[in-house]
Amino acid sequence: MSKNKDALKFFQAYIKEMIDIGGINLPKAISSKLGSKLGKMYKERGFTLEIGTALKQIYIALNGKPVIKQLNENRYEVIVRYPKKFCPVGGAYSPSRAPIFQENICIPYTRGFLNELFPQFIFGEDFLNCIPLNNQRICHYILKIDKKKV
Repeated sequence: MSKNKDALKFFQAYIKEMIDIGGINLPKAISSKLGSKLGKMYKERGFTLEIGTALKQIYIALNGKPVIKQLNENRYEVIVRYPKKFCPVGGAYSPSRAPIFQENICIPYTRGFLNELFPQFIFGEDFLNCIPLNNQRICHYILKIDKKKV
């Protein structure tokens, strides 16, 4: 097993332990804050991205090949293909573990990142395919966007 895969397995066990000890809100808060920090770093460096480009940056950094299509003003289709049936965040096929990583790591991190870059919007998502849940190489979801009411 490669060192990278060992590190990821350690990370996944660490997250599961954090949830067992601190409850589900602990990793959610950490993930959201880390996503926000990344978004803040992008802003400080002067990156002015649109939503699709910003999402691509996250997944390319995780060795994914993203295809992001704007379906309409309020929805994007996000498809990320990975080289193996292994999610960098959630790991290999494990239906019982998939929702834990989606709800506590993936979603809060992505929302924290996008909220920092695009504070005028509220973000939601509908997952259609998740590697740990469906044992495929693709993460697929619909990102929903609503303007914040002033």
